[in-house]
Amino acid sequence: MIIIDGSYGEGGGQILRTSLSLSACFKKPFFITNIRKGRTKPGILPQHLTAINACCQITQATVEGNQLFSSVLKFIPKTIISGEYYFNVAEKKKSAGAVTLVIQAILPILFFAPSSSKIKLEGGTHVPFSPIFDYLENVLLLTIKKFSFFCQAKIERHGFYPVGGGQVVLEVEPFKKVTQNFFEFLTRGELKRVKIISKVGKLSRSIAQRQAERAYQILKDFNPEILIEEIESPSPGTYTFILGEFENINVGFSSLGEIGKPAEKVAEEAAQEFLEYYHSEGVIDYHLADQLPVFIVLSNTYCRYRTNKITNHLKTNLWVIQKFLPEKKIILDEDKKLVEIY
Repeated sequence: MIIIDGSYGEGGGQILRTSLSLSACFKKPFFITNIRKGRTKPGILPQHLTAINACCQITQATVEGNQLFSSVLKFIPKTIISGEYYFNVAEKKKSAGAVTLVIQAILPILFFAPSSSKIKLEGGTHVPFSPIFDYLENVLLLTIKKFSFFCQAKIERHGFYPVGGGQVVLEVEPFKKVTQNFFEFLTRGELKRVKIISKVGKLSRSIAQRQAERAYQILKDFNPEILIEEIESPSPGTYTFILGEFENINVGFSSLGEIGKPAEKVAEEAAQEFLEYYHSEGVIDYHLADQLPVFIVLSNTYCRYRTNKITNHLKTNLWVIQKFLPEKKIILDEDKKLVEIY
């Protein structure tokens, strides 16, 4: 059984999620201690419990320690079962926990189910400290499609902090062996489009308009497209998402509104992150850089990519992968911000 120290590196929930994915896909049981020890509220929280129980249901696993605030977990997977699933982050306790983080755990597993699966998830879709749905749809899923991982995602209702209640539906196809076994992301290619997405739920449309106007002021040299939309959500919320579509890769940067935070500040945070990326030599944005390695090893391909920032999330995730797959070669060049996996 593989032993994982959950306090390693950034000491967050990604260690648990990656362990669940790799354990199920490679049928390697694991025992993790010090879960999320690096966080102000350590242990298993509702979104982590949802991910654990979802992985347990999908893989018919034997599990110990799957309870709120537990700091240890034993997970012994069996067979991956395709089908229709429903998972609610607030099932055990009211929570706006991120459905996108639950998806990080279960999606790699469902790609190795014997047939197609459909999953409905309920919780936070646009909440702090997690990828928003727009990023999942426009960046992650489109990138892993290159590795022959096919998943369609749609949002039926947005969910903001603190209530959550958003709804997302995934349709996942089984992985078919990739015909290409060598991937490089060392150049972005031509910039084809920049899009400003500004949305608001249960608040004045003028907030979304102010966000979009400020983002346009910052990014006007790129002649960006603008989408302003009022959306359905159980609680008030607003966000700005900047999508950059290059010839070889998509990137995305977002910022969420909160009480007392001006709409202009929301726009500035997302737009400035895009500019920081654009003026760097990175290709894979730093959010994707730590999510992509799991799919690289699952596709059993050689991949080399340059990112705009080496984060503790990335280094920690590579460490977890090596614990499960010590035969994999992983080279991290922090000076050149290069990652190589084969």
